[in-house]
Amino acid sequence: MQSFSGEGSKQSMIKVLIVDDHPLYREGLLRALSFEEDIEVVGISEDGHTAIHATDQLTPDVVLLDVNLPGMNGLQVARRLKSSDNGPVVVILTAHHDDEQTLHAMRSGAAAYCAKDVDADTLVKVIREVANGFYVIGSQRMTHTEFLHWMNDKIEDTAGPYTADADAHFIPLSPREMEILQHVTNGLINKEIALKLGISQQTVKNHMTSILKKLNVNDRTQAAIMALRRGWVRIDDGERDY
Repeated sequence: MQSFSGEGSKQSMIKVLIVDDHPLYREGLLRALSFEEDIEVVGISEDGHTAIHATDQLTPDVVLLDVNLPGMNGLQVARRLKSSDNGPVVVILTAHHDDEQTLHAMRSGAAAYCAKDVDADTLVKVIREVANGFYVIGSQRMTHTEFLHWMNDKIEDTAGPYTADADAHFIPLSPREMEILQHVTNGLINKEIALKLGISQQTVKNHMTSILKKLNVNDRTQAAIMALRRGWVRIDDGERDY
């Protein structure tokens, strides 16, 4: 984690923490924000665990958070930050952009969702909007009430008109569910996952049922493909014992 000390920070200064494991992208964000008089980058983190620690230490107002991070992914970090008292607002940055990824990000606690190729002027505007309590998705700026309406409508549209309980989908995965999904993506079967985690096969099956429902997919292969495409997990070639 890198931290930066501001010189004579003003009361209205927006403190920003950048979380991304790609050095060039981090430096690009840092340069782009350095020209703004009301924005101060207080630190940079390379992974989810250090991001949570940095948030506690540096108390940023806004966290710019990549989804595809080593260890703990950006959605997990967003959920942790949302659960903390007086936590920062989160702007999710992702290379994979579609309605379902947007829903998962916003339900994890993000206040804004941006593609990683967003231009600097737009990102600066988003930072200012979320710092002032608004939600931003694409070109839409919403109040909290407007955001709740948007969320309900989008969940129903995306889950499908014949889904019995649309609101059961796109709920953030629990830490255990994300851990199981990581193992599934690495090719482990339920018995192997149970042995690794010290739980029963039935417990693994129960978690898998919950994962499939939350992700709105039909089987574990679809869940693994979704997780990889959206940057939630990374393949660990050394996990399986042959």
